[in-house]
Parts: sequence; C-alpha cells; structure tokens
Amino acid sequence: MSVDLSVESGLAEIVLNRPDQMNALNDAMAAELDGCLERAASQGVRAMMIRGEGPAFSVGRDLAEAEAGIEDIDAIIENTFNPLIKRIVAFPAPTFAAVHGACLGVGLGLALACDVVYAADDNDTKIGSPFARIGAVLDSGGHSFFVSCLGTHRALELIYTGRLLSGAEAAQLGLVNRSVAKESLVAETRKLAAQVALGPTAAFMQSKHLVRRIDEEAMGLFAVMKCEAQAQGAAGRTADYKEGIAAFQQKRAPRFRGK
Repeated sequence: MSVDLSVESGLAEIVLNRPDQMNALNDAMAAELDGCLERAASQGVRAMMIRGEGPAFSVGRDLAEAEAGIEDIDAIIENTFNPLIKRIVAFPAPTFAAVHGACLGVGLGLALACDVVYAADDNDTKIGSPFARIGAVLDSGGHSFFVSCLGTHRALELIYTGRLLSGAEAAQLGLVNRSVAKESLVAETRKLAAQVALGPTAAFMQSKHLVRRIDEEAMGLFAVMKCEAQAQGAAGRTADYKEGIAAFQQKRAPRFRGK
C-alpha cells in the first residue's frame, strides 16, 4: 500500500507512503488516496490530517509514467487528480496538512486544499510550481490557491520563475499557516488536529462551508452576514450548542460531540 489510513479518537491520519519515489502519485496511488479519503469520511471522523512519509510531502504526479505528446493530459488531470483535490476541499470535517520536503504539482494541490497547513522550516522544504522547467501549466487548483493567498502579482511571479518557497517564506507570505521545526512538525500538526476534533465540529463545518462560498461566489458583506445568521441558526439547533451554553452557565469545560 502506498497510502495508509489510521483513525484514533475521531482523528483520521492519512499518510502518503511511497517514500522511495518522494510520494510521486501514479494511478494506483491516486486510487488508494481516493479510497482512504472516502473511508475516512464514511467513518464520521471529526478531523483529518494528511502528511508524507520519507523525504518529501509529495513531488506531484509521477512523471516517469508520462508520455509526452501522446497522453490525454486533460483527461488525466480531470479524472485522476482533480477529484482528489475536490474530495479534500469538500471533506466533511476540518482538515490539516503537515508539509515537509518537496511539495509540488498535485502534491501542492493536496496540501493547500486542506483547511490548515503547517510547513517545516528547514532548508529542504520546497513549496511551489516547478512547471516552468518542463513547459507545463500549474494545475491541481494551484492558480486559485496562489491568487487567493498571495495576490495576482506574486502568483504570476512564482509561476513564471518556477521559484520554490521555503516553509518559513511560505508562512511569511501567507501561503501556509505556520512554519515549525521539522522535528516537531507532525506532532504539532497532529496536536492541533486532535484539539479541533474535540471541538464543536458541526459549528466549524458551518464556517468551513461559508468560507468556501465567500471564495467561490465572491460574496459581499451583506450576503455574508445573511449566511452567517443562517449558519448561526443551524448551529443553535445542535447538541453541541446546548452543551456549550450549559457548560458556560455552569462554569465547566464543554464536552462536544460534533452533533
């Protein structure tokens, strides 16, 4: 197996486990990852974390299998890789990525599709679009992620030059949330994901959906406020909300169940 899934205390951890190929995704690995994401969602987990085993998060598509000028690249991207990005974006729980080493191409898309991204601050971490070197176009949602996080000028600069960002620089520019020491990256990301998994995840999902709508629909302030009221109404009908209010009134820590 080139992708591993474990679930503990409501937290799913997905590990890209093809370290000898720097977690380059071929068709078989993409299918395994899709299956792991589906199984994790079907188990009703309350948070999901994805990381890479070995020297890299993922260098992207396995180009050893590429047939330049012959293969139907449109179909490969649309049928194999885009569904993975969409599944992570729409995952029914908060999602987290721990990025180290190379994070390129579809690997970049997998990481940035998560809600929160932590990156190692060592010199080996390289995040970005290397496609200028092979005459290809950034894919897997990269244009959208770059523009929304960095703005048009920085996005195009990185695309044109193929310059890769360190974890610290990616955090400074806002492409990832934080850069942390490599030796504590997995533990720090797992700690945050486990903490969120114990929170009012039903309410968190209302915010996740709203943030996605703001991004995709370019919603203005008044439209957002209306959606927030509706989301608050939905949250107010959950058991977690009742528990949260009761805990506040009784001056104790709440015990959320994600319902």
